[in-house]
Amino acid sequence: MNLFKLYFFLLTLLCFIPTAFGQLVNIESQRIQVDSIRFVLKSDLLFDYSNNNGDYLSQFTANLATQIKSKDLKRIYMFIGSYNTERSKDQDFQNSYFLHLRYNQKITKVFRFEAFIQNQYNALLTINNRKLIGAGLRLKFISTPTVKAYFGNAYMYELEKLDTNEISYYNNRNSSYVSFSVSLPKSKVIITETLYFQPKYSDLGNYRIFQQLQAQFPISTVLSFTTQFTYFYNSFVPGSSRDYSSDLSLGLSINI
Repeated sequence: MNLFKLYFFLLTLLCFIPTAFGQLVNIESQRIQVDSIRFVLKSDLLFDYSNNNGDYLSQFTANLATQIKSKDLKRIYMFIGSYNTERSKDQDFQNSYFLHLRYNQKITKVFRFEAFIQNQYNALLTINNRKLIGAGLRLKFISTPTVKAYFGNAYMYELEKLDTNEISYYNNRNSSYVSFSVSLPKSKVIITETLYFQPKYSDLGNYRIFQQLQAQFPISTVLSFTTQFTYFYNSFVPGSSRDYSSDLSLGLSINI
């Protein structure tokens, strides 16, 4: 299967999967910063099962990020997918997935055009289904061997749904972000900080904020220890005054 057919298949898959979730996901932390390598893949997989006197808890998490560059290195195709489930005998604590496809076109040394489509689902959030499509510009305003910084701005059209009452919301949003990536030469530790702000065009009081701090500590050429802290805030939730969450996670990542 050639490159065009592969990404046409992924795009078709995103269009026909019927559900999406309302929490932001940090695309910046999934970007793979390599200059001349045309294909890169990052993946991690976790399964845990415990049983105590008949009360069991199982968890399964899978993440995949892959990036393909064109021969002239001016076009980048990126796909991100994740799935997470946590359940016990009587209750599902988590059930979510995330799919994201992005196209990146180099315009100048500092400007790039990007277009993306996304599909998300999280059973535990108030707005648990979300689809979106968007496009915008990405600016690299710091570029040194150890520090890289980007600013991005895009238009998004999104569909949000609540499974509880089957109400749909159609929104036109602006999505802006600032991202800093620091690479420490001696230890080869990579630290990434990203802040997103997504207001609704017709109601600036309806906005979302997402912040993530991530650090990767290499163990070998293919294995890294990763820790990250995330915070999410939604100013408007139907039937509620706000929606927010925070998360601290530790784990291992495979880089190929």
